[in-house]
Amino acid sequence: MLDTKYNHIEVEKNKYETWKNKGYFKSGDLNKLPFSIVIPPPNVTGKLHLGHAWDTTIQDIIIRYKRMNGYDALWLPGMDHAGIATQAKVDKKLKELGFKPREMNRDEWLKKAWEWKEEYANSIHDQWAKLGLSLDYSKERFTLDKGLNEAVNYVFINLYNKGYIYKGERPINWDPEAKTALSNEEVIYQEEKGKMYYFKYYIEGTNDYVEVATTRPETLGADTALVVNPKDSRYKHLIGKKVITPLRKVAVPVITDEYIDIDFGTGAMKCSAHATEDVRILKENNIPIQECINEDGLLNANCLEFEGMTREEGKIAIVSKLKKENLLIKEEDHIHQVGHSERTSVPVEIMIMPQWFVKMDTLAKQVLDNQKTENKVNFVPTRFEKILTHWMEDCHDWCISRQLWWGHRIPAWYKDDLVKVEVESPGDGWIQDSDVLDTWFSSALWPFSTLGFPDITDDFKRYFPTDVLVTGYDIIFFWVCRMVFQGLEFTKNRPFKECLIHGLIRDKEGRKMSKSLGNGVDPMDMIELYGADALRYYLATSTSPGLDLRFEEEKIKSTWNFINKLWNASRFTLMNLEGFDKNNYSLDNLDLSSKWILTKLSKTIKEVKYNMEKYEFNNASTILYSFIWDNFCDWYIELSKFNMNNVTKSVLIKVLTDILKLLHPFMPYVTEEIYLLLPIHDESIMISEYPSYSVIYEEENTLDSIINFIQQVRKIKLENNISKDYYINTTNQKLLENITLICQILKLDVGRINSNINLTKIDFNFEGSICTIIYDGSSNMENLKEQLLKEKEVLENSINRRTSLLNNENYTKKAPSNIVLNDKNLLEKELKDLELLKEKLKNII
Repeated sequence: MLDTKYNHIEVEKNKYETWKNKGYFKSGDLNKLPFSIVIPPPNVTGKLHLGHAWDTTIQDIIIRYKRMNGYDALWLPGMDHAGIATQAKVDKKLKELGFKPREMNRDEWLKKAWEWKEEYANSIHDQWAKLGLSLDYSKERFTLDKGLNEAVNYVFINLYNKGYIYKGERPINWDPEAKTALSNEEVIYQEEKGKMYYFKYYIEGTNDYVEVATTRPETLGADTALVVNPKDSRYKHLIGKKVITPLRKVAVPVITDEYIDIDFGTGAMKCSAHATEDVRILKENNIPIQECINEDGLLNANCLEFEGMTREEGKIAIVSKLKKENLLIKEEDHIHQVGHSERTSVPVEIMIMPQWFVKMDTLAKQVLDNQKTENKVNFVPTRFEKILTHWMEDCHDWCISRQLWWGHRIPAWYKDDLVKVEVESPGDGWIQDSDVLDTWFSSALWPFSTLGFPDITDDFKRYFPTDVLVTGYDIIFFWVCRMVFQGLEFTKNRPFKECLIHGLIRDKEGRKMSKSLGNGVDPMDMIELYGADALRYYLATSTSPGLDLRFEEEKIKSTWNFINKLWNASRFTLMNLEGFDKNNYSLDNLDLSSKWILTKLSKTIKEVKYNMEKYEFNNASTILYSFIWDNFCDWYIELSKFNMNNVTKSVLIKVLTDILKLLHPFMPYVTEEIYLLLPIHDESIMISEYPSYSVIYEEENTLDSIINFIQQVRKIKLENNISKDYYINTTNQKLLENITLICQILKLDVGRINSNINLTKIDFNFEGSICTIIYDGSSNMENLKEQLLKEKEVLENSINRRTSLLNNENYTKKAPSNIVLNDKNLLEKELKDLELLKEKLKNII
């Protein structure tokens, strides 16, 4: 028997290990159709956050649903080594222990990194268990394991041999803190308050100067040209001449390029090695390129006496010097976008150094062409396909080398001026490239490398392409794009048939969750307070696919209350099944209320399945919630008390069983607890069959009418303060045929139907016929009048307050438009309510 109150801690205890040990999570039943999902591998850098909880809950709902619908469901787990992020964490820990990470032997450092991985992988396993994720651990992978390393090497070598991978010197994003290259997608642009500085570039041999604006005086030491737009008439006379740079006092040529915006700054741009477009312009004009910032972010000798300063220190010192030399014209406040490293948060620097790149033009075209075929990746919602096509249409070569130790070592070997790309050393004297590959390079192979690729394994043949990928819209360009082009290149197939996109979790005010704002929420804390079932249900059903979710703890509490409602309904059912023999289970000879609830159940199953197939979990949950709360708990349980026979008990079991099955993908723990207490079940709900749409009874409409009638009666009684002492007159045949049931529900003696007693009467329309409530109105009229006057006073006060607020221009202009609109709508409603109240009072007075 269930306890009197739902206790999520007790309910969720020990179940996960039981499921796991009994092999319920495992795939491999060859008698069933396959269905597969690979988990977006979390980074082994720490604890899972709410975003992980949301993402994996959606996947678990899908996989449990498919498993119950008869599929051989594979949900493949795994984790990502997360190169830069993990290396930064390991370095930090080593420094705290007194080590100097970069002075360690590479193998010694890697040993510590693997220890870190084991510790945090175990932590993630614990969190997966807390969330109730039905992962097939027998197929778990890690992006640095042996099999995936073989896949990475295979792909790298093949792309290299096809000419898609090359090594070259190009401007790249450089993280001075992590001392590694970054791809464009790993640079986060943040709006910052800065300054625009205007300097004098004297025209060689004259006392005239060109006014040049820049936000980065610290790069003045790298200037090797001045660039203007060829259409800018202000500077036509200077083209081909030279100007003197203000810091190093060297003559540099004035050249042209249409990239220059005539209307920005002064229309004249200093050209150095520390901006991508600058480098392009210098190369196209065969002008020497020199850098003035080192790999550690400090200024070098090209900045003269400022060598060794940080970029910020150098900026301040250089401006101060040039101001004294009367070379600074002015400075203005300026808001601009500054690129920061996604992992270390420091401003990135554009540097020119040899790196490995993937040539993207042909690979990107394959994706664009494939999206026009039936073999396309189908996005849910469809609008997110635009992100994929946008990135593939404007795709730059991908910098894939990283100056790290934690990652897949690049399979390239050097000897003198020779380069060989292969896994094993070519022989004596050959030295392997010290760089590793970008984390996303190995992650891009995840849907097929995890299934044994490059070997064509049984798992690969059975489960690839996978059926659906679930991920956030923020990594479509990081990860989804790359999985698609690698899948097409190496398997000639899309990596997944569908890509289900969810949004980001934000706080109640719509802000991104972050440490600096202190608004982050640990999902494990929420599980401790309300249980995994409540958290899962809330996360999966609170918004539509593709939209952000505003986290509100109060709504998890509401979900807990919903589960408690289900718990109490289940407790009622179980208490009335004392001594029930499962051999007597029967759905024959049903009464009106049983036919009604079974019809409602059938329609609910049909609608829920429709929405589950479309991944519209919010719609599915709304339908389920309404059926459970309104139809089952509020009505059928009440109706069952009037006829608690063997058939009614069987119907209670049937309906509660199907409710539990429909809820199981969302709430695995509480549904298992209740399911196994019902007398007709012996095995876990996890391996039960999902409910099917079945019989519809015409009598549903009859009971709907009766319920509608009862609700009208109760509403009139409440509005008029009518006590239990009342009568009902009706000529409606449908009501008269079911008068016993109606009187049972209303707790009214049958003798009080169609009485000729002469008291206060209230008529109301029911399905085209007039019904009447008769009662003694003299005793409660004063009480009703007093109550209505109080309501009138409260309503008038609210109307006055809201009218005053809306007449205040400061409020209507400064408050958010949606809040002002809401106030206007509420005022309109309150005015209508006041008129109704006045009408009621008029009738009483």
